[in-house]
Amino acid sequence: MAGAPCQAQQDSRPMTSATLDPVRNPLRHDAQVIGLVGLAHGVSHFFHLLLAPLFPWIKAEFGLSYAELGLLMTVFFAVSAVVQTASGFGFVVDRFGPKPVLFGGLGLLGTAALLLSVSPSYAMLLLGAGVAGIGNGVFHPADFTLLNKHVSQPRLGHAFSVHGISGNLGWAAAPIFLVTIAELGSWRTALASASAVAFGVLAVLLAFRHVLDPRAGAAPRPVAAAAKAGGSMLAFLKLPQVWICWAFFLVTTFSFSGIQSFAPTALTQLYGMPLTLATASYTVYMLCSAGGMIVGGFAAGRTSNHDRLIAMSFTLSGLVAIVVGLGVLPAVMVPVLMGVIGFGAGTAGPSRDLLVRAAAPAGATGRVYGVVYSGLDIGLASGPLFFGMLMDAHWPSWVFFMIGAFQMLAIFTAVTVGNGNRSRREVAGKRAAAG
Repeated sequence: MAGAPCQAQQDSRPMTSATLDPVRNPLRHDAQVIGLVGLAHGVSHFFHLLLAPLFPWIKAEFGLSYAELGLLMTVFFAVSAVVQTASGFGFVVDRFGPKPVLFGGLGLLGTAALLLSVSPSYAMLLLGAGVAGIGNGVFHPADFTLLNKHVSQPRLGHAFSVHGISGNLGWAAAPIFLVTIAELGSWRTALASASAVAFGVLAVLLAFRHVLDPRAGAAPRPVAAAAKAGGSMLAFLKLPQVWICWAFFLVTTFSFSGIQSFAPTALTQLYGMPLTLATASYTVYMLCSAGGMIVGGFAAGRTSNHDRLIAMSFTLSGLVAIVVGLGVLPAVMVPVLMGVIGFGAGTAGPSRDLLVRAAAPAGATGRVYGVVYSGLDIGLASGPLFFGMLMDAHWPSWVFFMIGAFQMLAIFTAVTVGNGNRSRREVAGKRAAAG
């Protein structure tokens, strides 16, 4: 790659991306990029829960079933999956660049929240969910493109960890923010306030947009990289590990959608606790998940066998989820149990992203992320319908039984990908030794 190390200390030039060494960037620059991308990612995850915490109010006003409420989440994530796949293939991010696409996503999220806040009907709620899905679909391809291009290689593990933590903090903040405002005012006021959050963060990114400017001599575009490698844009789709990674994301997020959409409601029915305590239990889950991300970031940096770390983490969280479903412990223990589930899931997060990165062939990382992360959106799109039907059938315990079961199933997919990555490393090592 072209480009010389930054000489900011030797001359008066402003420190821009064009003057940075792509391998050894200054810590300040990497921290700024990671912080800005993480802030935007946190807003994206905040908007994943734009509607779910407000379900009790929306259900009462429009007379909806739990399945109809779940369909709102399905529309959001189904649209997001389509947009995310297109973004990952380079049809969006590669053509327009990750920075303007990221800014556009934030603007669409803010617009969607305003639209939802004035919705007079269920049909308008569905439309607003779809607009929010369009905005959400660009984040992961744009985020990972920016991180991979602008952050030094030795700091990528920490960048992925912070990226995951910011998402979990967005998930944790949404219920508190939205429920508090809804209780003090109305659910419509809560949605209008969420719009202000998106537009506020967009203003911050615009103010620091120079930090995310393209770097001279940056990595080749996907088409060029694929051609240089002697392959085609779609050649990576023939690789089994890509689709196993996709299945891993599908299964894990299908499981998580049960917690995200209906955990507070299911806990109130299963344990007879007030909604405020049930919502607080979900917040504890997300905060502990963020803590697990921190631990997982350091743990992932100490091993190349990321699938084994994922297996241990999901075994813990899956078993505890089943214990919650059994309802054998007092309600006061629920926040603790939810925290353990969150910690286990969070610890697996950085290893998850590094597992996918190791499975991606050279020159196709962005496209692999786009396809693999579409499994995330499909899981979040289909899960609410499934768990909504369990709630309509008055089976709140089965919400947690199925959460645990799908986390156990995810272990199989992670180990399969890990074994494939180890086999490729061994083959590459033998070839290097022979050459």
